Amino acid sequence: MTQLPFQASDLQAAIVDLDGTMVDTVGDFEVALALALADIGYPAVGREFISRTVGKGSEHLLSKTLAEVGAPASLYDDAWQRYQQHYVAVNGRCSAVYPGVIEGLQALRARGLKLACLTNKPSAFARPLLALKGLDGFFDAVFGGDAFARKKPDPLPLLETCKALGVAPQHTLMVGDSSNDAQAARAAGCPVVLVSYGYNHGEPVARAGADAVIDRIDDLQRLWPAPL
Repeated sequence: MTQLPFQASDLQAAIVDLDGTMVDTVGDFEVALALALADIGYPAVGREFISRTVGKGSEHLLSKTLAEVGAPASLYDDAWQRYQQHYVAVNGRCSAVYPGVIEGLQALRARGLKLACLTNKPSAFARPLLALKGLDGFFDAVFGGDAFARKKPDPLPLLETCKALGVAPQHTLMVGDSSNDAQAARAAGCPVVLVSYGYNHGEPVARAGADAVIDRIDDLQRLWPAPL
């Protein structure tokens, strides 16, 4: 595995994405969307479509889903309310933590890094999911897609998260799964590592422009001469 172009000793914090990075949530999206679509008289969409569409916020996912099934945009508000209701009930029940996530977070914590979870998922969904999966205790801060005026890939959420942690961007590692995370990190001035297994809009994650691509979050330990 290639060594990173920065030293672990330079890092004081890490920002970690949620969907596709720590938790495989396609099952939650699949069930909640299917129920919402059935409510308004439309068929469900498949996992492949969801996997390549998630990552830019729930609003984007729902808009694209309605277009995919041929539903008029005028149904968005009704579908949004129904989707929200169903997602609250489903959240975390059809999803799973990826292998190596807990071990990786433990290792980052053991090294003394401050940790934040930054996701485009609404805060009302993100916080309960982290709690249900036993991940909430790792983080000094959690910010959803509605926490700031703009979402990733805009750098604003990363810059604001760095401020909240009290750590400069160049000393804050972004760990994500998609070009959204890589673009935001590059614009914010953060080093960035992506996992190989997440949701990158149907594109190879190797093309997203990260400093490195890893197969598990605990693989970070192998990227530096000294173990985390």
